[in-house]
Amino acid sequence: MKEQLRILLVNKFYYPRGGDCICVINLESLLRRLGYEVAVYAMSYPQNLPCKTSRYFASEVSFSEGVMGKLKATERLFGTGDIVRSFQRMLDDFRPHVVHFHNIHSYLSPIIVKLAKEFGCRTVWTLHDYKLLCPSYRCLYQGEICEACFTDLTQVFRRKCVKGSLLASALAYGEALWWNKSKLQRWVDTFVCPSSFMAQKMRACGFDYSKLEVICNFIEEDKLVALQSIKSDESDSAPYYCYVGRLSEEKGIRLLLEAAQSLPYQLYIAGDGPLAEELREKYSLEKIHFLGHLSSQEIVRLVSRAKAMVIPSVWYENNPLSVIESLCMGTPVIGSEVGGIPELIREGDGCLFSFGNKEELAEAITAMMTAPNIDRVAISKRAQSRFSEGRYWEALKKVYGIEDKIC
Repeated sequence: MKEQLRILLVNKFYYPRGGDCICVINLESLLRRLGYEVAVYAMSYPQNLPCKTSRYFASEVSFSEGVMGKLKATERLFGTGDIVRSFQRMLDDFRPHVVHFHNIHSYLSPIIVKLAKEFGCRTVWTLHDYKLLCPSYRCLYQGEICEACFTDLTQVFRRKCVKGSLLASALAYGEALWWNKSKLQRWVDTFVCPSSFMAQKMRACGFDYSKLEVICNFIEEDKLVALQSIKSDESDSAPYYCYVGRLSEEKGIRLLLEAAQSLPYQLYIAGDGPLAEELREKYSLEKIHFLGHLSSQEIVRLVSRAKAMVIPSVWYENNPLSVIESLCMGTPVIGSEVGGIPELIREGDGCLFSFGNKEELAEAITAMMTAPNIDRVAISKRAQSRFSEGRYWEALKKVYGIEDKIC
């Protein structure tokens, strides 16, 4: 009998900081329940969850520290410093068969992909953003969607795309040149794209299509249990719609608030971000409510009772968990027709509006708020089947090559 399969999960941070971190935490839980031996590697950080392998973690770096701190962070960008030693120790002691990378640029480094490949591991990399195509991650320039770096990487520093800084943008340019497509494709067995849209962009930029696998994100079992625990009288829809997410430009929150001003319906906004204070001052009205950061249970209660969830993004969303979770709760979604969002919202699950079109968004909200007899139970059942752990695992285990192993 072959030894038990060991899987190492790698991400910059190990706490629910964003969608990538949540995906890693959920995947770790799933793999453990399936009986696999799992370990985690990340950067040391005060907010990280307790972890048995934290002694192996890379030291913390920050680009906001003093001169020495910035130099250490710059070393990390290019795979030097203590990152090699700490990750090699992780490999030597845990001896994984599969290493599954998530967000690793900047605070970790793609050098660890090379180390895993040389160690003899199967290497899998889930792409949560567009970093391999756009050095500034977001495919945005001055608030507009931009693909300039797809064909000319120099545009990132010519346009000062990273924080408006020539130095930061030049570093991002150098990082992209150093960890280029040729190197990464040699070291990575499979790039997991959570959306077909992401896979299409990767292929258009010259990545080998045979190395791209589309696997949509999933909703974790614990969240489904939380949904089922909500009393039926609390889960009936209430006369409001909602937004849950980061309050930042690319999320289209300004577009939503401008549309909301002209409508008579109550809007509840959950989340925080760089625009929070400005938006509260400008848009706090009797019908627009800013709730700030909410717990998972509070979000479940908010979204499950809403008439609709709005995803007004003005950038290439990849595979937003907010859409998946809303549909699993039986709450229809009004989504911007951009990036991977249209792949998630099927007929009967909500509606799409033209990217950046405030009038269409207002019309869609009105139609959803006044729509009779929305079958929320059917929406929930369809979504829970589409985005289940089981379906995700059936696809991922093939990428891991588990079919050929006795575990």
